[in-house]
Amino acid sequence: MSKVVVLGAGQWGSTLAQVLCDAGNHVLLWGRNQEVVDEINNKHTNTHYLDNNTLPVGLKATSNLREAFDYSNIYVLAIPAQTLRENLKIWKPLVQPGAIYVSTLKGIEVSTMSRMTEIIHEVMETENIAIITGPNLANELILRQPAGAVAAASTMALAEKVQQLFATPYYRVYTSVDVLGCELAGAIKSVIALAVGISIGLGFGENTQAMLITRGLNEVARLCAANNADPLSAAGLAGMGDLVASCGSPLSRNRTFGEVLGRSGSMDVARTEVAKTVEGVASSSAILEIAHRVGVEVPVIEAVADVVSGLITPNEALDRLMEITTKAENFIR
Repeated sequence: MSKVVVLGAGQWGSTLAQVLCDAGNHVLLWGRNQEVVDEINNKHTNTHYLDNNTLPVGLKATSNLREAFDYSNIYVLAIPAQTLRENLKIWKPLVQPGAIYVSTLKGIEVSTMSRMTEIIHEVMETENIAIITGPNLANELILRQPAGAVAAASTMALAEKVQQLFATPYYRVYTSVDVLGCELAGAIKSVIALAVGISIGLGFGENTQAMLITRGLNEVARLCAANNADPLSAAGLAGMGDLVASCGSPLSRNRTFGEVLGRSGSMDVARTEVAKTVEGVASSSAILEIAHRVGVEVPVIEAVADVVSGLITPNEALDRLMEITTKAENFIR
């Protein structure tokens, strides 16, 4: 049993706080919105993000940063990826010695092409960093439906510690020391889910979706391999598992955003209808740049990045993908 602070009281942070409570931990959830904090403490709900689902009675919330950082030295990060650096700079003077950071963020920082763990290492000057990732849709996990995840860290000892923090009868957590591969796969899948959503919005069916998912997985595997990650990470929960959930479920924000974008052809309309953080939109250009740096061709990712940037229409993106010269199919060719 540990004391844990979850930083971010949105849908994902609140859901993870429940998992941590169910695993037997004492959990303090920090959020900026005082109304959300009061509702969690008084009614044990967070209706803005989690409808009428009831949160554990033992879960406490606060909007006071000092109270949050004084509570524990284990910090689970559940905030938008593009805000991580600025938040860490604010938080740094408040952290306890020997702090452990668990990133649940799936994105790439646009301005630097940095992964989330790289930003934590740079700003907080620590090696005590882990991630937890996998096919975890908050709307299902909050209902305690069976799910799996990967806890990855630079050492197996830290990965196992994070595994123990989150392990419940309905949340099966595996371990890995391939932080790079698991983190990169988690970021890339968001872009592929956008592509699948766009195809659905354009009116295409299962054949098109299967093609995009499979070729998208190929791009995940080749990018991970080019960055010297373990190729098995792309085939596991962090890669294939997360890709299937994000591309196959209407609960996925990235897929939903893509559907609206494909149907309307307008980024403005998609942003209006999907008024939540959609990491694939922000990260697509950064992931494309990462691919260019290592000389890997990623036509699905490139098509999505160009649609998001307004360079081509959704229809033009699908036309472009169908015109690519075919070669012998190989998983990491």
